[in-house]
Amino acid sequence: MNFVSTGQGPAVLLIHGLFGNLDNLKGLGQVLESQYQVIRVDVPNHGLSEHWDEMDYPRLATAMVALLDELAIERAHIVGHSMGGKIAMATALAFPERIISMVAADIAPVAYEPRHDLVFAALESLPLEGHTDRRFALNHLIDKGIDEATAQFLLKNLQRTDTGFRWKLNLSGLKACYPNIIGWHNQAPNPVQSYSGPSLFIRGGDSNYVTGEHRSAIMAQFPAAQAKTLEGCGHWLHAQKPAIFNRIVSEFIDKQAM
Repeated sequence: MNFVSTGQGPAVLLIHGLFGNLDNLKGLGQVLESQYQVIRVDVPNHGLSEHWDEMDYPRLATAMVALLDELAIERAHIVGHSMGGKIAMATALAFPERIISMVAADIAPVAYEPRHDLVFAALESLPLEGHTDRRFALNHLIDKGIDEATAQFLLKNLQRTDTGFRWKLNLSGLKACYPNIIGWHNQAPNPVQSYSGPSLFIRGGDSNYVTGEHRSAIMAQFPAAQAKTLEGCGHWLHAQKPAIFNRIVSEFIDKQAM
């Protein structure tokens, strides 16, 4: 699994969301790296990491712990956004002895209804051969109904070739595994696993990813959970309110060392 490690001290593992890469939480990493060893990962099927045909949260949790083993890290704080938050939760649930604290940004430990059909359709319809102009790709996604900010984010996955572009991410693999990505394997109210360590759920005030309806599922699986709401931002809270988001996360992690 591709990763970047910076700083020294207790380890903090940062995990991006669907269609992202290890740069997504770089700002948070820069805040933390003065006191911590920060490891930012490309999740499998993303960035420069290996492509998997089968991708689910138990497998991803095992991969995160394998990375800690590779780096000779006994225990780590773990932070994830969206899909990355689910990976962080799954890792804490399956390997609680390896996790000091867990932060999930704008995601709950529940199964969701599909909400990326438009994105998959737009990405799959983009002609890759014969076009080397990113403006063409941007306009194509916008024409397919993707807002410009999201389109710019998605196009970070494009890589130029001699004859056009290719996707760095495993688009077909992600689509095939999408039911697992929006799903959840540890269903409340009778979850098989729970994590009693320190956990923080941060939601965007304008987002519908974490609502009051999710409270019981969160508490059943993370009985020590704390919650914060960032007003005036949506699902991309770490990008929309970076200073506040980074402060909340860093203060939460700092408290675990006291």
